[in-house]
Amino acid sequence: MNPNLIYVLVVGVLFAAGITLLLERSLTRVLMGVILLGNGANLLLLTGGRAGGPPIVGTTDEADMADPLPQAMVLTAIVITLGMTAFLLALAYRSWHLNGHDEVQDDVEDRRIMELADRDEGPGTADADTVRELAADPTEPMPVTGARGSAT
Repeated sequence: MNPNLIYVLVVGVLFAAGITLLLERSLTRVLMGVILLGNGANLLLLTGGRAGGPPIVGTTDEADMADPLPQAMVLTAIVITLGMTAFLLALAYRSWHLNGHDEVQDDVEDRRIMELADRDEGPGTADADTVRELAADPTEPMPVTGARGSAT
């Protein structure tokens, strides 16, 4: 069975809009993204099933029965989406009461990594001597080096 082109386009739009909303910093938009992704996944699973009669032995020929697995998968996806929705609603509510908004803020480690990236001092800028030393002792963590190659 080939799925209807309209269903495929709707699934694509739901996934695209859901992923776009997931990349926002507002928990309300993240919540809407999760809901759209869940609905897109449900529609995708339903388009994968074959249409037919009820899957009850004795009422429909076995060749004409619908596959009950996509329907069971959709019910599971609905429960998972509902749980994620409730969790994100609780996070947004708590954030609203604590901060007065639902924006996700950068933590200290995020700011440090952004500063290192701005100065071009990420973990990938280690000099050749440091790489040779670490190859001899792989249990030692990789040092963050400066722009001139010296360890900071």
